[in-house]
Amino acid sequence: MKELWRAAFVIARRDFTAVVLSRTFILFLLGPLLPILIGFAFGGLGDKISSTDLRPVVGLALTGQDNAAIERAHDRLSQRMGDQSLPRLRRVPATPSPRVQLARTDSEVVAILSGSIAHPVLTGKAEDLDKLQGDIGLLSTAAQAERTLRFITVERQEVSRSLGAQAQGRLIIGRIAQVVMFFLTILLAGMILSNLVEEKTNKIIEILAAAVPIDAIFLGKLMAMLAMSFVGIAFWGGTAFAIFEAIGGHATRLPTPAVGWPIFLMLAVLYFGMAYTLLGSLFLGIGAQAATVREVQTLNMPITMGQMLIFFFASYAVDHMGSPAEVAACIFPFSSPFAMIARAGQDATLWPHLVALLWQAAFVALIIRVGVLLFRRHVMQSGGRWWKNLFRPATG
Repeated sequence: MKELWRAAFVIARRDFTAVVLSRTFILFLLGPLLPILIGFAFGGLGDKISSTDLRPVVGLALTGQDNAAIERAHDRLSQRMGDQSLPRLRRVPATPSPRVQLARTDSEVVAILSGSIAHPVLTGKAEDLDKLQGDIGLLSTAAQAERTLRFITVERQEVSRSLGAQAQGRLIIGRIAQVVMFFLTILLAGMILSNLVEEKTNKIIEILAAAVPIDAIFLGKLMAMLAMSFVGIAFWGGTAFAIFEAIGGHATRLPTPAVGWPIFLMLAVLYFGMAYTLLGSLFLGIGAQAATVREVQTLNMPITMGQMLIFFFASYAVDHMGSPAEVAACIFPFSSPFAMIARAGQDATLWPHLVALLWQAAFVALIIRVGVLLFRRHVMQSGGRWWKNLFRPATG
């Protein structure tokens, strides 16, 4: 057993240095940052677009007194409802008729309000009237009740703590942790397949198997890719923290998980390791059966889709703490890491996490064992008679 683990560490060190010290790994680390950089680059354009007032313009063709009353009502309601909630208003001549004014090429309004406040008449296209009729009715009502309509001031009573808001914040933290863990697991575990196929194509697996036990190859590759994943997570996490601090963010703005941030982050690392090892072992065991890249893609699809269904199941359980669905998600090994990290955000009890980690570790050992058997079986069969003779135990 000691020699097996020593050989596994040799394979792990070889794979880890080959991946991390390559030029493509730098591109891999920078890849997730590109959308952020693009977002900042086009942020100015987005702000310009969002600041552009795209509200429809309604022409006011009432009497001077009624026009002023409508405008005052518009200002009062906009203060409470927001500037973008109501159409813009613009005074237009009372003559010629609204139909004639709207037919002109230089018309800058989509509809014209005429008549009076008590009996408003809105002229325009049918689809525009459908959108504006309710807003104009509200403005006319507010203008007519100008003398009697008064906004009531609400008395404020501030509290330093709200259990409802705290529970909602912890639920959000749990959901965010689930999503981040899931996408990191899918993204990083999939790299095991590409590495395995490359070495199978170049016959490197056969060369390694001639020097070390096949079990050590499996374990070494799994450990190397897990260590590489933590390097990527440390880089992305450090970059995100630096950006967060650069833009003036403060940790106090984030809701605190029920178990506290230090324990929550530690559990997130442990649960990610469990989820990654479970999925990575499946990828290695099943991926070893594939001979071509096309077969790898075919085998990869059902595993990924199944993991997505499991994630949706765990995500549903977040809102139902203590329900049979949530308990089942915590027990089922492939959904347990995602369900338990969400529980850590909402429940301060720690002993269930110890039980869950032991339970998940047992299934990790089982899945690794099954994966090793599949891996060994395929490697032994792929080499033909010479391969079998090479690994035949010595006799005599």
